[in-house]
Amino acid sequence: RKRQRDNSDNMLYIISTPIGNMGDISQRAIETLKAVDFVAAEDTRVGGKLLMLLGIKKPLVSYFEHNKSYKGDAIIKRMENGETCGLITDAGTPAVSDPGASLVAECHEKGIKVVPIPGCCAVAAAISVSGLTNKKFIFEGFLSESKKDRVDTLEELKTQKRDIVFYS
Repeated sequence: RKRQRDNSDNMLYIISTPIGNMGDISQRAIETLKAVDFVAAEDTRVGGKLLMLLGIKKPLVSYFEHNKSYKGDAIIKRMENGETCGLITDAGTPAVSDPGASLVAECHEKGIKVVPIPGCCAVAAAISVSGLTNKKFIFEGFLSESKKDRVDTLEELKTQKRDIVFYS
C-alpha cells in the first residue's frame, strides 16, 4: 500500500542537537525527529542514545567523514524516492565542521529542499561566555590534523584583528 505524502517529500532537515545538556533540545527538533522517515547520524551510537532518551524510534543511518561518499549517495536516493531525512551530528549543528556540508551541497544540486532546525551553537555559546569584547570574530572550526596544514592556517591568520574561534 502506497503511503500518502504531503509537501515534505524530498527534504533534508538539518537538526541541531544539544551540546551537553539534553534540556537544550528544542521542541521543533523533537517534532522534526518524530516526523522524518529516517535519521542520518555522525555516530549512530550517539544518535541512537539521543532518540532513545526522547522516546523516538527511527531507522538510523551512519554518515561521517569516512563513509560520506557512498552513504551520501544512498541517503540522496532515499530522499529522491520520497523519504524525508533528519541529519544530526554528535552535538550542535550539522554541516558546521562536519561532513554534513557535503550532503547539503549534494541536496542543492539534486533539487532536494534543505531545511534548518536551529538550536544549540557551540560558537555562539563560547563567544557569549568568553568575555571577549570584539564584536567581530572568525570561526575556523577544527584545525587540520596535518601539522603542515595547521601551521599554514595559523600563519594566514596571525595578522587578523578579529577574535578567532577554533574547535578542539
